[in-house]
Amino acid sequence: MYNSLKIEAVKLLGLVVRPRSIYWRGSSSPLLFYGGSHMKELSVFIDESGDFGEYDDQSPYYIITMVFHDQSIVIEDAINKLDQELSYMNLNEMCIHTGPIIRKEEVYEYMSIKERRHIFNKLVAFFRQVDIRYKCISIKKRKNDDVIQTIAQLSRKMSQFIKDNIESFLSCGVVKIYYDNGQIEVSRMLALVFSVLTPNSEFRRVMPKDYKLFQVADLICSMELVRLKMEDDRLSHSEELFFGSRYDLKRNYLRIIQRKEWK
Repeated sequence: MYNSLKIEAVKLLGLVVRPRSIYWRGSSSPLLFYGGSHMKELSVFIDESGDFGEYDDQSPYYIITMVFHDQSIVIEDAINKLDQELSYMNLNEMCIHTGPIIRKEEVYEYMSIKERRHIFNKLVAFFRQVDIRYKCISIKKRKNDDVIQTIAQLSRKMSQFIKDNIESFLSCGVVKIYYDNGQIEVSRMLALVFSVLTPNSEFRRVMPKDYKLFQVADLICSMELVRLKMEDDRLSHSEELFFGSRYDLKRNYLRIIQRKEWK
């Protein structure tokens, strides 16, 4: 059931609300049927990189990554295959966290670079196998930006992306937003942007270990950060060591990932 606030938001976007359906103004073809059991479910897994604290010249980037999966497309076989391959390495039920793999931190602290690359490549192979799309929203913070300005920039970019693709979002019966509530500012932004622009949205708190696609969102977010740092000649020693040459980084990883970007 759509509440009055969400219906008003749909009208503001230039849509027309009629009993049990939503139309573009002037169109006779419905974009969304409420209550229709035949409509697809779109899952959106969201991760972020950066923080809203004081400006840091060494890390000025803020990135939000959205991974989109049509739930009618089955990916259980790919999930089972990844779990099985991790179990062969005695890494049962591992939650793959890309940043620490690259930096040799947390559970990866005592692993060799060969072992860490092996885990990383398994997740990349899973990413290549599953039918998903993604979108990264990023900004480069300025020295005098405060939290409100940073959130405003990100909100505008995310809102524009959704508006540019509103038919795709409204063609779904439900859009489920999965986020781990890692940063309260992001949680509030997601609630505002998606609730206003997509009246068919619902929100779920996710535990990263429970969803491989959330781990994929973390992978993409981390690799987008690496890409931005590479373009600005800011790659760390651990990143250069892990990926080798910039040519290998672009050929073996960045180009592969970018093939699934939602333009």
